[in-house]
Amino acid sequence: MCTTTGNVDLSTEQVQTKTEIAGLLKTMGVRPRKRLGQNFLIDGNLMRRLADAAEIGPDDLVFEVGAGTGGLTDLLLTRARRLIVVEIDPTLYEIVSDRVGRIQDKSSCDATVLNVDVLATKHRLASDVEDALRTVESPSNPTAGVKLVANLPYQVATPLIMNLLVDYPAVYRLCFTVQAEVGERITSRPGCKAYGPLSIVSQSLCSIDVVAKLPPQAFWPQPAVDSVMLRMDVGDSPFSSREELRSFVRFVRGVFDHRRKTLRSGLRYVLDDKTGARVCAQVDATRRPESFSVSEWLAIYRATASHVDTK
Repeated sequence: MCTTTGNVDLSTEQVQTKTEIAGLLKTMGVRPRKRLGQNFLIDGNLMRRLADAAEIGPDDLVFEVGAGTGGLTDLLLTRARRLIVVEIDPTLYEIVSDRVGRIQDKSSCDATVLNVDVLATKHRLASDVEDALRTVESPSNPTAGVKLVANLPYQVATPLIMNLLVDYPAVYRLCFTVQAEVGERITSRPGCKAYGPLSIVSQSLCSIDVVAKLPPQAFWPQPAVDSVMLRMDVGDSPFSSREELRSFVRFVRGVFDHRRKTLRSGLRYVLDDKTGARVCAQVDATRRPESFSVSEWLAIYRATASHVDTK
């Protein structure tokens, strides 16, 4: 175990500085790895703003992905009673595990740190993560649930958000920082280049707020792009079941695989000719997929649900 993290003052919620992070990495003989999206948030006010936005309650299981050296983890340990932390990098895992052990002795948080890739595949979380999240799928307390609170690595952001929204009903709030490009895909409106399946699924299930916009200077090393902090609150689902939601996602993805084509052409890839013709008679099928609003996509799906190709 690494023993270089030093003492942590729980009373002041101090956030790791650039100097401290650089010192931890130097002691371990490593540097930030661009391949893993290791850009560490060093703005203490923004870090606290992210934790504040989550409004962590006593019954929440808090889920952090990409813990790095544990800057945000420090704050979560003082606010949560249960915490699952995921860090793929073995060296950073060692650092954050030691830090969690030190703080956990002084806090009331039951924390677990996992050294895994949060994604087993693009469409499935790692089994250890699944097991942890599903401990609250049928909570005895109806106010219990899972909150994602994280500085998300760019590479995992889109598939992770989609997986959590589609397959994990206990997840009811997602608060995270992510590159502005991904944030735009989540919040984009019809007619925009970024509008697509992630926009449609996110907006059909959640209310979404932009908490803050983050310049490159808020991170070390500085990324080449801006970032954004979002809060997504899962509301009442327009779907009758998880399987219907999954079917809707497959349908939208199937059509958007051919987004430069008209809706009429795109439907041919997911519907039989008879059903496609019936749907096209009810809408302007000469429009492209990105021109339809979320409510229009839901209406189109309702007319085709029993005929969607689920392969």
